[in-house]
Amino acid sequence: MQVKSRDKIDDKYKWRLEDMIADDKEWQTLFDEVREEGKAIERFQGKLKDAQNILECLRADDSLSEKLERLYVYTKMRKDEDCSVEKYLAMSDKVENLCVELSTLSAFVNPELSALDKEFLLDLSKREEFSDYSYTLVCIAKRKEHSLSTAEETILAKTGLFSGIFKDAFGMFDNLDIKFEPFKDSQGEEVKLSHGLYSLYMQSPSREDRKKAFESMFNAYKDMINTVSMLYIGNVKKNVFYTQVRKYQSCLDRATSSEDVPVAVYEKLTKCIDGALSGLHRYMSYRRKALGYKTLHMYDLHVPIVSGSEKAVEYPEACRLVKDALKPMGQEYAQLLDKAFGEGWIDVYENKGKRSGAYSWGCYGVHPYVLLNYQKTTHDVFTIAHELGHAMHSYYSNTTQPFAKAEYKIFVAEVASTVNEVLLLRHLLKTAEGEEKKYLLSYLLDMFRTTVFRQTQFAEFEYEAHTLAEKGEALNAQTLNAIYKKLNDKYYLTDGVADDELIQYEWARIPHFYNAFYVYKYSTGMISAICIADDILNKGDSAVEEYKKFLKAGGSMPPVEILKLAGVDLTTDKPYVQAMKVFEDTLSELEKLG
Repeated sequence: MQVKSRDKIDDKYKWRLEDMIADDKEWQTLFDEVREEGKAIERFQGKLKDAQNILECLRADDSLSEKLERLYVYTKMRKDEDCSVEKYLAMSDKVENLCVELSTLSAFVNPELSALDKEFLLDLSKREEFSDYSYTLVCIAKRKEHSLSTAEETILAKTGLFSGIFKDAFGMFDNLDIKFEPFKDSQGEEVKLSHGLYSLYMQSPSREDRKKAFESMFNAYKDMINTVSMLYIGNVKKNVFYTQVRKYQSCLDRATSSEDVPVAVYEKLTKCIDGALSGLHRYMSYRRKALGYKTLHMYDLHVPIVSGSEKAVEYPEACRLVKDALKPMGQEYAQLLDKAFGEGWIDVYENKGKRSGAYSWGCYGVHPYVLLNYQKTTHDVFTIAHELGHAMHSYYSNTTQPFAKAEYKIFVAEVASTVNEVLLLRHLLKTAEGEEKKYLLSYLLDMFRTTVFRQTQFAEFEYEAHTLAEKGEALNAQTLNAIYKKLNDKYYLTDGVADDELIQYEWARIPHFYNAFYVYKYSTGMISAICIADDILNKGDSAVEEYKKFLKAGGSMPPVEILKLAGVDLTTDKPYVQAMKVFEDTLSELEKLG
């Protein structure tokens, strides 16, 4: 089927960016206004010592940031509609340059505030006129002990010119330069592998195709392992440098502090998941038997256990399914879903030049938006639910909190989206039978395996690599391979599972490792979502009201405290135990079905 040009898509299936900025002429007017307003921020430089100037500066910076956000988001989303439109490519470059220009002009704000007395900052945070900035000021006060002199901060800031080179170099290698050995698949076609094709072949019903794709992929990293290792080691040493200069206890401490999350959450996650690995081993045994294999290989982990249960779902029917699944959220939430589906929040179908994938985005003061490339698959129905979870989180945050407190941390960013997915899955399971029911149960188990177990395994790898570097011990390709192999054995090696030698190189293809201690948030996010969805279905309205407090909190307090509003305390064993019980119960139900 040929992909349509955008003008051939019915307007009712397109998002309405005019709600954000009326047209390109208004965009240019706002652009000129922001540029002029940005110059005025300099009047506060050197004057952030008394409460009045601080308050005026924070308000001016907010006003500027809110308008700049609107410019930026509008431009990027226009470009995403059709990446071939030169006008929006040029506008995107313009707004990128404006961001850099304004960032430079306002760069003095945080250093000057950080230089203030800690008690003064905490006093300001308690004043009514500073209520919009109370949490910002508390965070500045918390991080004050890690701030340096103005001269030192200036020097450190300049390292940003090259500190991202390790990540950028890996990206260039991974996306452009890596060479995969071609192979012939079961249809006799010669395959020139790519990352996208690898994902498809890992789900192929042909085991021989999966094996060939696996070997082509990991042999490519094996061949370049010394180069990739040096890139990663350089990134680790960079992290150690910033940790030591800023006087943090560890790289983990610095990473979690950046989002105001206690290290105890990371430690609790890894300890509790380590204690639940028997459940994963049991799932590996079930998967092996369900696929009919004597031995399960690493290239057998992504192929669906159940085939032939996929149904074509037209978009209107998908919307109905999502709305029905989310009825436990109450009437207000249902009305917002109606707005999303009917009032230009969603860009539904693929068109020529449109960005691939899906996301939810937007700006303060305007309803959120969702980009889809909808295909008639069960997976795409889950994508609708997922992205609307993000959208509703943003809607509630933005309409409840002031601009300075509206943006929620990455730590909690995947919670609402996953809650919606779990509610949809539970809804579908109520009427599913036979192979469809087995498919849905296995879908949930694979969510656990790839999001909770796999990401925690990744997090353990990061921790061990950084700990060695912090101790001054040598890191090299052999060491990193050995760390990963040991962890992979711990997570997956049980009776009937093959000890595949090539899996030790898997760490070398994970781009998230260049953003240290990011991946564990996927695990904590899903664990939180499982608990919240469970409570909504079991406790009803009281749990929904608690959950809405979470959605409305935005970034107004530490993210772990925000999750407590929804009844999830990640510093205790309870949510991990609750989530793992869901995993075990789901596996038991699947085992009964044979």
